[in-house]
Amino acid sequence: MIEIKKYFEKSKLIPAIVQCAETNEVLMLAYMNELSLSKTFESGYTWFWSRSRGELWNKGQTSGNTQKVVEIFADCDLDTLLIKVEPKGVACHTGSRSCFFNKIEEGDKSE
Repeated sequence: MIEIKKYFEKSKLIPAIVQCAETNEVLMLAYMNELSLSKTFESGYTWFWSRSRGELWNKGQTSGNTQKVVEIFADCDLDTLLIKVEPKGVACHTGSRSCFFNKIEEGDKSE
């Protein structure tokens, strides 16, 4: 049995970076609480806590764009997770494969 509580000693929500296991591309960042991490381990698919809706959500439950968990790592402080997945479909709600497609250019500075 995995001791989930130790990852939430500093905060009730922790960041979870989702990465494609095959390509190492960063797909998205979401937040997890104890229950979503527990459901992720139980189901083998990613579950997160929606800060905007204040509820659990299973990635791909309505869209079909699921993320099958391959492995999960914690950072050195045990307060951030890296979840390597086999994605089925896109990760971003905009329809993009990754949520990280807005490149910041030098000229984008605001003064």
